[in-house]
Amino acid sequence: MRTAWLTVAILAVFGLPPRPDGTPPPLVTGVIRGRVEVRVERSLRDARPDPGSLSMGQARDPGERRSSVVYLEHFPVAAFEPGGDRRARLNQRGERFVPHVLAIVAGTWVDFPNSDRTYHNVFSLSKDNEFNLGRYASGRSRAVRFDRPGIVRVFCEIHSHMSAFILVFAHRFFAVTDDDGRYRIDGIPPGTYTLAVWNETVHGDPPRRQIVIGEGGGEIAADFSIR
Repeated sequence: MRTAWLTVAILAVFGLPPRPDGTPPPLVTGVIRGRVEVRVERSLRDARPDPGSLSMGQARDPGERRSSVVYLEHFPVAAFEPGGDRRARLNQRGERFVPHVLAIVAGTWVDFPNSDRTYHNVFSLSKDNEFNLGRYASGRSRAVRFDRPGIVRVFCEIHSHMSAFILVFAHRFFAVTDDDGRYRIDGIPPGTYTLAVWNETVHGDPPRRQIVIGEGGGEIAADFSIR
């Protein structure tokens, strides 16, 4: 019943007429795919001692800086179905948060299991999503529900070299790039959108471009380069 209501709401937003028998027509959607190339040299601000070389734990994986999130900046509220028991995982392994970048829909529970042989303390001071899970031992897990959209910076109080990002969205039209920088966003209804890219190396306005999904749907390629 909820799925049927959602379909009718989306059709109403985009002005698609019902069939003669009163049933909604099938919603034709599009796909945006592409690749994000990240070429950013390490800045002086990031030039700090390597924790691994100081016997303070594992050094940071340089590939973490290449993880990006591609997303639609705005989308009709009717296209987002709230509720459900959504869960995601941000592991603590090798004194790193894995994955380094996590993207979720608002209302999702995120589990923070401790897979190391030491204590961890996961916390964030991010606006609207502040939390502190306290210290807990190997094999234990604690969870936080993120109800408000925004960017959440996650740290470990015990291991200062550990950090991660959680991006919370009010819709599902986003994707995290893979190891090759590629992404794919499916099921986008017809319309004109602004596609944007988040990457931790970008300070200021994110790279953007306008995307048009026609009434017939289809697939659109959109590549970005961050330098």
